[in-house]
Amino acid sequence: MNTELIEALKMLEKERGLDLETLFQAIEEALVSAYKREFDAKTTSNIRAEVDRTTGEMQVFLQKTVVEQVEDEATEIPLEEAQAISDDFVVGDVMEFQLSPQQFGRLAAQAAKSAINQRLNAAEKERIQNEFSSRIGELAVGVVQRRDRREVIVDIGRAEAVLPYPEQVRGESYQFNQRMKFLILRVDEKKSRPIVYISRSHPHLVRKLFEKEVPEIAAGIVEIVAISREAGSRSKIAVASRDENVDPVGACVGQRGLRVQSIMDELNGEKIDIIPWSPDVVQFISNSLNPAKVLRADVYEEEKTARVVVPDHQLSLAIGREGQNARLAARLTGWRIDIRSEAQFRQMLEAEIMARFTAAAEQAIEASGGDEPAADEADTGGQAGPDAGEGA
Repeated sequence: MNTELIEALKMLEKERGLDLETLFQAIEEALVSAYKREFDAKTTSNIRAEVDRTTGEMQVFLQKTVVEQVEDEATEIPLEEAQAISDDFVVGDVMEFQLSPQQFGRLAAQAAKSAINQRLNAAEKERIQNEFSSRIGELAVGVVQRRDRREVIVDIGRAEAVLPYPEQVRGESYQFNQRMKFLILRVDEKKSRPIVYISRSHPHLVRKLFEKEVPEIAAGIVEIVAISREAGSRSKIAVASRDENVDPVGACVGQRGLRVQSIMDELNGEKIDIIPWSPDVVQFISNSLNPAKVLRADVYEEEKTARVVVPDHQLSLAIGREGQNARLAARLTGWRIDIRSEAQFRQMLEAEIMARFTAAAEQAIEASGGDEPAADEADTGGQAGPDAGEGA
């Protein structure tokens, strides 16, 4: 049985990442707790438990102080009894009696089991907090275990993680034993248990996948400056290079598109647009509407708005299905983008010119002091004035 105990503890150490010495200490504390409960002891300060780290043999020792007159039988022994065992004992010495754990009975075993579980849970809680709190924002490879209402439970190696419904991607099925990559969001507590929350829909998942797949990004040569995502459908990333000899878009796409294709496969076919970032706002906004070609872009700093003109036949391409391309471009750049076709832009210009012409004409009339009626009289031969009658 003791050999089986050692093997079980080693298995716990391997599977749950718990320190073996911590487990031994948990059992020793459990034995002390069991003794207190079985024998209704008021204190455990004079009880010591020991588990042999090699054989698994368990021993519990009860310590009593030698006194002339006993006041507490639980912690004291009369000198007479002590000297009956050995003449060497004197008042103040401490005697230690060994008590076999097997004498505790079923109740003690239950208490010991409960204490061990509590210690194991506390140790695992501390381990999960320490390990995963430092990995927030990183990738984790997990295997789907089961569905729990609207949540998905995922084994991420040394802990079970929860994929909440808002962090799931529409269209993904999360089948049992399905292997996927996740983003570690946070570590919280639920019913005094540490819970690791993960995501499949967060934009940073795309960022981390590129960091893993593209060596130039991992090395810091290529940087992902901005990213926008509609999970399960499409993402846009803006990239820049710190080395003029390295093409950031080409590095992310990879030879024959293998790098970006690998990431798209991980995201179950989600489309990814990779565009070059530019410090020039006009150029960056123009790039963000890829694959549409931008003919002209005017920016208005105060309103943080850009007016973009595209060829007539590319208006729907620039806007995208249900406005998706325009939305992603706006999130990527941080600018509100007003997209117009060439025809619409011409009509707008004509309307602006006419409005300016009308406004100028009205200002001219006001500046003339209201002489417009005199001009009308001149057109009729000047017959509205008194001098005209005399001339007739």
